[in-house]
Amino acid sequence: MLNPLESQISYLSRVKAQSEVLIPVLKRLRKELGNDRANELVYGALRDWSREVFSEVGSKKEGSGFEIWSAMDEELGALTGDDIEYETLREDSEALDLNVTSCKFAQFFKEFGEPELGAILTCEVDHHMTAVSQQEVHLNIDKTIMKGDNLCDFRYKFYRTDSNGA
Repeated sequence: MLNPLESQISYLSRVKAQSEVLIPVLKRLRKELGNDRANELVYGALRDWSREVFSEVGSKKEGSGFEIWSAMDEELGALTGDDIEYETLREDSEALDLNVTSCKFAQFFKEFGEPELGAILTCEVDHHMTAVSQQEVHLNIDKTIMKGDNLCDFRYKFYRTDSNGA
């Protein structure tokens, strides 16, 4: 399986390339199977694929669950670059609270009328990365730009067992 965090292209470029194939396939499936069934099949397959990818990526890293998540988060941050703008509200050994204020991923998927697909390919990735943290990182997101809110409220709680943790 390809590691999306070891890409030479930005994460946005990668997602756009995937979407060039996925959107027409999804539209055709909706026409043939109906919206609900097509969405269920495609969204389920994409969620399973993403969980698998990030689980495999995490399994190849060493360290505590927090250290694995932190390394993956840093790599993803480098690939998203300026495509996401955010403000840090809190950052300490217990929590990281971010508000995403601008998201080019959301812009792209809104233009195509596919925010749910965008949420699966981009927003849910953060949950799949926290899943490999062995319960050392928990994430709550109540608002997302992708789903029409004015910001994304990422609230991480840390239960670290690494040597730098609490």
